Amino acid sequence: MDIVKIIGVGFIAVIIIVILKQYRPEFAIYASIIAGVIIILMITDTLSGIINLLQDIANRTNVNTQFLKILMKITGIAILTEFAVSICKDSGETAVANKIDIGGKVIIISMSIPIIRALLETVLKILP
Repeated sequence: MDIVKIIGVGFIAVIIIVILKQYRPEFAIYASIIAGVIIILMITDTLSGIINLLQDIANRTNVNTQFLKILMKITGIAILTEFAVSICKDSGETAVANKIDIGGKVIIISMSIPIIRALLETVLKILP
């Protein structure tokens, strides 16, 4: 089970970070970033499998693959934004974390406009 490995890496990272904060607090953030990158690398195989499955379903159902690509990009932006926000909050920089969060949300909204437009056009075609 991959989740057990991920939790294990997380717990080991927390122990290392707690120890580093006592002796070398400036290195604790680096340990946090490294742990996050390791966990992200651990899930890349699963994530690529999900992307392949979604592409296969989109090809079989004749769904616009542009929308699927946009949704994958939006998901990636959300994950990266959350990762950056967590690192900033761990560093005690809540103000910067909030700005990153707002920036991520604005980018997600701007990227979703083609999907919203297509949805509204479809609704307008259905309505008399």
